[in-house]
Amino acid sequence: MSMRMRIQVCASTVWIKCKPFCVTVDAQGFSTFFYPSATQPLFASLPAQVLRGLASFRYQDVFEQPNKQPIKFRKVSGDFVSTTTVNGKEILQVQPEGLTLLAREAMVDIAHLLRPGHLQQLRNILDDPEASANDKFVALELLKNANIAAAKVLPGCQDTGTAIVMGKRGQYVWTDGKDEEHLSQGVGKAYTETNLRYSQVAPQDMFTEKNTGSNLPAQIELYAAPGNQYEMLFIAKGGGSANKTMLYQQTKALLNPKSLEAFLDEKVKSLGTAACPPYHLAVVIGGLSAEQNLKTVKLASCRYLDGLANSGNADGRAFRDLEWEEKVLNMTRKMGIGAQFGGKYFCHDVRVIRMPRHGASCPVGIGVSCSADRQAIGKITSEGLFLEELERHPDKYLPEVTEDKLSAEVVKVSPMDQIRQQLSECPIRTRLSLTGTLIVARDIAHAKLQERPASGPGLPQNIKDCIIICADACLLACLPACLLACLAGLRCTQECLALGSGRPAPTRQGFYFCRMDSYVDPFMAAGGSMVTLAKGNRSRAVTNACKKYGGFYLGSIGGPAAILAQDCIKKVEVLEYPELGMEAIWKIDVENFPAFVVVDNKGNDFFAKWQV
Repeated sequence: MSMRMRIQVCASTVWIKCKPFCVTVDAQGFSTFFYPSATQPLFASLPAQVLRGLASFRYQDVFEQPNKQPIKFRKVSGDFVSTTTVNGKEILQVQPEGLTLLAREAMVDIAHLLRPGHLQQLRNILDDPEASANDKFVALELLKNANIAAAKVLPGCQDTGTAIVMGKRGQYVWTDGKDEEHLSQGVGKAYTETNLRYSQVAPQDMFTEKNTGSNLPAQIELYAAPGNQYEMLFIAKGGGSANKTMLYQQTKALLNPKSLEAFLDEKVKSLGTAACPPYHLAVVIGGLSAEQNLKTVKLASCRYLDGLANSGNADGRAFRDLEWEEKVLNMTRKMGIGAQFGGKYFCHDVRVIRMPRHGASCPVGIGVSCSADRQAIGKITSEGLFLEELERHPDKYLPEVTEDKLSAEVVKVSPMDQIRQQLSECPIRTRLSLTGTLIVARDIAHAKLQERPASGPGLPQNIKDCIIICADACLLACLPACLLACLAGLRCTQECLALGSGRPAPTRQGFYFCRMDSYVDPFMAAGGSMVTLAKGNRSRAVTNACKKYGGFYLGSIGGPAAILAQDCIKKVEVLEYPELGMEAIWKIDVENFPAFVVVDNKGNDFFAKWQV
């Protein structure tokens, strides 16, 4: 009979194939290995601590949180829970209706309400003398938006996200075993019974998709835990911020201050503004696998891991590096990107987490939670169902002063037929207030319009005369069906589907605009799309076309969908291709719609200095 023995010395591991052996340990802690029939030792004089893996075991929770802070909860219900005793242990019994109710309440809350800490960070921008006028304008709009969304009629963001539930069920918690089903039902009720957009599409085959009409399925992950409590994290993750989750497979060569700082400076800049800053930025270095790294990025961006230790240990616990958090935050403030259109506040805060790793791998994950910072902790105890207390009165964070005291001069643009002449006098970064008619056209509509010059009719006159909103770019201007329903006085149910939510809007992120950008040059050459409106940075092809044909690209603030719905959009109607639903060409009449000059007719590009 033979066996394998592992001896670990420092960082090296040696496997030796051998016969069964005996081990003796002397008073000084040294071990000697013998074959039972041999007179000479196999190994002698090895310290016991070198062999601790053979003699002892100590479990390390990689994500132990010794610094976890208490959470303020609100009680949702005292129903649907009961206790019993089995073998001297108190068992918490949770009825299916309790899981459904908690999930529904959580998803409704996070679609409309924000954490007090996040709102305070927005207010801090207004109070910071170093913040730019654009920083303060965006912060003020987001605070006003939060105030409107708190009424729970309009959601804080038009992309109401993918529903994610992570649960940790204690060993003494009993359910019927169908927790995923009951939680999913609660998620579906939240989306179908309120004004929330359906974003999930189900593949019918490799290339055909259909909107599920309920925002299901949800991503639900359940884990075992000790005790008799059920703890959950509820997240609504929009497409824009989800698409800014990046994984980079690096090596140990990155693990020195100079290399790491240069790497992060480049990669963080590349995030751009399409996911609606100011961001909660998460950087995770290491991880036992790529998927563990990225999951940690998501949890860190939710501040779910804030209680991690502040130093590592010999057993591989993850920790927050507070020094690097401050370093990276200062780095972002010096980039000049700011809260979408220049300034200091590209990020509210930064989490940098260092994790154990395989010696041959060094994954680095980067991700964000955007200005629609939507998450909440939930729990079920013997006392009932509880949710993290989000802020129901965000008006307390609003300043007393008016925005004209906080921001630079705003150029009012109206009527639209004179816009190019007006814009030619405005440098990039200029704040605008648009009043008049805008045309909304997504990528399918653009494809149909592109066929017209080739077939003879040419572009319609409104494409030549009006500002063209490029798809999902402008928050509410992207016309999610639930908000169209609100404007039309309809409930967000079957009427919404009739308005087109059966086919989802593309997500609001940089990759989308790259798809749209290919149309700009040929459209401008045909006299159309001379002024486009979107959100975030676009490709150099757009800048070149603007310079070549005398066009402009305007940017809209990312995030405040509710306030635009209430204050700026006055009328909505379909112009062409009604059969396309959400992909039709829409006309909207706006009043004092906020925007910025991003690219002018001379080829100046606000985002040029941050292009990587």
